[in-house]
Amino acid sequence: MACLEAKHLSLALGDRHHASPLLEDLSLRIESGQIVVILGPSGCGKTTLLNVLAGFQAPDKGQVLIDGKPAGAPDGNRGVVFQNHALLPWLNARDNIGLGLRLRGQSRGQRHAAAERWLTAVGLRGQGERPIQQLSGGQNQRLGLARALAVDPAFLLLDEPFGALDALTRERMQDLLLQLWRETHKGLFLITHSIEEALFLATDLWVMQGPPARIRQHLRPPFAHRHAEGERLRSLKNDPEFDCLRQKLLHDFLEYADG
Repeated sequence: MACLEAKHLSLALGDRHHASPLLEDLSLRIESGQIVVILGPSGCGKTTLLNVLAGFQAPDKGQVLIDGKPAGAPDGNRGVVFQNHALLPWLNARDNIGLGLRLRGQSRGQRHAAAERWLTAVGLRGQGERPIQQLSGGQNQRLGLARALAVDPAFLLLDEPFGALDALTRERMQDLLLQLWRETHKGLFLITHSIEEALFLATDLWVMQGPPARIRQHLRPPFAHRHAEGERLRSLKNDPEFDCLRQKLLHDFLEYADG
């Protein structure tokens, strides 16, 4: 079972005389088959934590480990899905998916076969030749997800990937993400400021406050597992248990803000 760990991370911006701490002695662990969701308000340090986990930014103290070994620069073990899809506009849908495979030296035929498989997996079958400018926002997010999965990373890191989508498309993408998680058993790390999204997607939910980023709560909502067992999204979100947890987290958020 693969494991991605953050151990005692600290990071500050500025010089030693005027440093603003963003992370302070923060530790967490993500294993294969988990969906670790970080829930917190804007500016609390969620994206900074993801950037350190992905290898985009080095911490001042602490380290990131994969299976017990130090993980430095970005590598194929960690796929990233960004808030804006970050697709290349001069490439069509198929070639955007195959970009990482091209960098790995795979042949054109191998790249196209992999791209077609992932286009089908994310509901974009037959769209490979289309320029990304002709795709909707939701379709481009599906494409970004397919591109990250095509290189077969052990872990998928998602930075508020559905925040800019309309409500209906956002729910469809949440449904798709859980379907892909069920099929691939990858470890997922997702950040959001939506209480409803966090409750629905998380197997492990960490509530963050900051800066500096610190964990205030750890919950294990059952809804992602229940969805994997066949319960529908709407039924789960209408469940009284779901609403009770949502109201509790909202109340806690207001208390943190007042504190």
